[in-house]
Amino acid sequence: MAEPVVLMATMVAEPGQEELVEKTLTAALAAVHAEPGCLRYALHRKAGTTGEFVVIEKWASQEALGAHTKGAAMREVGTALARALAAPPDMVFLDAIPVGDPDAGAV
Repeated sequence: MAEPVVLMATMVAEPGQEELVEKTLTAALAAVHAEPGCLRYALHRKAGTTGEFVVIEKWASQEALGAHTKGAAMREVGTALARALAAPPDMVFLDAIPVGDPDAGAV
């Protein structure tokens, strides 16, 4: 059985592009949630900011994540945000440390 993949993607909007970034990411959510292997794809904004966005993702496998990154929803997001982000998304992959309640202690 494949191991789930958990990551945190942080995106910073260029000044004046905050609304475009939020609307683009929000519009993609339904399509991403429907992708095979999507276990979690949750959009957040860094507290106290208007233009720093964080997506917490969990995929059933590396293959599912790979398909997601090459899929239609991410192609559309990439095209829409090509000039709206201050830098490429910062992707941080996480390894779970299974302790305590499996539901409360892991993403």
